[in-house]
Amino acid sequence: METLAIHTGHHRTHEGEHSEPLFLTSSYVFDDAEQAADRFAGRAEGNIYSRTGNPTVRIFEERLAVLEGGERALATASGMAAILSVCMALLKAGDHVVVSQSVFGPSVALFQMFARFGVSTSFVALDDVPAWERACTDRTRLLFLETPSNPLCVLGDLVALAAIAHRHGAKLVVDNTFCTPALQRPLALGADLVVHSATKYIDGQGRALGGAIVGEERVVTGEIFPFVRTAGPVMSPFNAWIFLKGLETLSLRMKAHSETALALAEWLATQPLVERVYYPYLASHPQYDLARAQQSAGGGVVSFTLKDADARRAFAFVDGCRLLSRTANLGDTKTTVTHPATTTHGRLTPEARRAGGVEDGLIRLSIGLEDRDDLMADLETGLRAAAVVEGVR
Repeated sequence: METLAIHTGHHRTHEGEHSEPLFLTSSYVFDDAEQAADRFAGRAEGNIYSRTGNPTVRIFEERLAVLEGGERALATASGMAAILSVCMALLKAGDHVVVSQSVFGPSVALFQMFARFGVSTSFVALDDVPAWERACTDRTRLLFLETPSNPLCVLGDLVALAAIAHRHGAKLVVDNTFCTPALQRPLALGADLVVHSATKYIDGQGRALGGAIVGEERVVTGEIFPFVRTAGPVMSPFNAWIFLKGLETLSLRMKAHSETALALAEWLATQPLVERVYYPYLASHPQYDLARAQQSAGGGVVSFTLKDADARRAFAFVDGCRLLSRTANLGDTKTTVTHPATTTHGRLTPEARRAGGVEDGLIRLSIGLEDRDDLMADLETGLRAAAVVEGVR
């Protein structure tokens, strides 16, 4: 994987460049009118317009497809654009979708919006495999989940859910943002499509927005690409170039994120003010065996709940940290801290947040690449600040 992440997709131009070239162009020049006509008619391959294809974006797509073990990847403007493109291409009025109730807040909102177009959604517990089976109908076309989930690190059993999807003639779509192909390859476990927010770990430094879809050529090129080409939620060439640089170090970074995250998760579990820690590779995690089976490491996201906490105590912790960045993004070299109930999941109803396990005392950390002891010291500072706020339960 480390070699593929550096070399795949780059076919050197006549200039002999060592780094991937950046093609900042909106359109392309044809040798003659006949060549232009052939390309627009689909009789000949080649560049037409950067909304329909760009050489730098194509390198990123080829590289990510190989890393995920897919036949084809399609780059989009954001992770949400990737999910939207899958749904708009594969669903129609009257169809039904089964979605984990633990997905990212905007993903919940997006699937709820589809109701106005006649697409119904059932939300089920990610780790309740029989519930997925019961939710399927003869109109079910997609099963959609994130694993691990955001922010509680609940896991979906990909082998079992793939079997359910295929038994009902549906596709299993997996958001692999948290793990990336460095730690987990859903297609090898039975998923039909993988989506990414490349904004997170694929970039790795919080610089650019982007997303991607990976799967079979027949589906990605034949069914999803026509929507992306027409509607235009495409990735910019500059962002694709940034993500290519991110892929080169992805495996190294994910190992480092995971090692530090596990150490801090184990430490947090011993702290008096911490009620519960959520991390897949903690031995106390209820799905620890599943995590070990389908992930090569735990990833960089650690969440925990404070004892006897409402939003005031959680805010005190967040504001008490000095080294951690207070931002809702994740997957950065810098460690970030956020309060999900009022940020990433703040637009959901209280009932939807409770259903997803997002309590007022929940904190989410995205562990960066700083020194482990420095991070631990800053977490201690935050815990001391939270300790002076009186409990509310």
